[in-house]
Amino acid sequence: MGKNKYLFVSVMLLAIALAGGIFTKVYINMEAQGQKSQQICVVTSFYPVYIAACNVAKDSPGIVLENLSEPQTGCMHDYQLTPQDMILLSGADLFLVNGGGIENFLAKVGQSYPDLAIVETTEGMDLQEGENAHVWMDTRRYRQMVENIAEAFMEADPAHVHIYQENADRYGEKIQLLTEEMEKLREVTSGKSAVIFHEGYEYVVEELGMDVVYCLDLDEERQVSAREVADVMREISENQVAVVFAEELYGKEMGDTVEAQTQVKVCYLDTLVRGDYQMDSYLEAMQENIEALKQVFGVD
Repeated sequence: MGKNKYLFVSVMLLAIALAGGIFTKVYINMEAQGQKSQQICVVTSFYPVYIAACNVAKDSPGIVLENLSEPQTGCMHDYQLTPQDMILLSGADLFLVNGGGIENFLAKVGQSYPDLAIVETTEGMDLQEGENAHVWMDTRRYRQMVENIAEAFMEADPAHVHIYQENADRYGEKIQLLTEEMEKLREVTSGKSAVIFHEGYEYVVEELGMDVVYCLDLDEERQVSAREVADVMREISENQVAVVFAEELYGKEMGDTVEAQTQVKVCYLDTLVRGDYQMDSYLEAMQENIEALKQVFGVD
């Protein structure tokens, strides 16, 4: 009888210990879920917006940041949302987009998720004509994009306003160093003419104080006709073009043609729509663009 009593007590103590462990685990999970539910899920439309948002949200416990699937080719103009994108957006509180016509899928997102807050990070900016909103190619406008993202975060998460403001200011100072280098280049490039093989370079040309005399927008599906080649050569000849700006991935063949038939240099620039997703990837890629510009224009 005594033996059974001790056995009963041992079993009860074991059961209590197991139950305590289970309830503790449940409590911890509930706490974690509660903390997660207090965070704001922010989705960005593509790489340049994501990198800017990463820098603004740095060290904030209030933001969970995700990016849509990266296009395998081409730009966002022709991008089609994937099922994974739609699932991601279904749980989002805020959708940060570039705007200006780049994300043609916004109407679909608005119809599918009418309660989702969508913020265009180019709000208040002067954009190039023809739905050309590659504003991140202009360091001054990119800094404004960063400030717009900070405002969106501060409105969505007032508890961490100081973090977003400090991060935006710190990142903005780094961008300003790039702007100052572009201003020095402008002293040499202002008033000169350029031909571009990607519409995004209109923003580079404007920041350099140059004029675009011809735009041949090249991508992976673009077949250049003999007439277009002749048009490029004529514009180069008639307008004393100083440089041709091209993207190496899609513009190398045409760039080789230009250099073979004229004395004009071709400057290959990164369009900054892809990268390694590191915090300083935009700064590093833009610095490489600036170094390429310096080399073409003979600036130390």
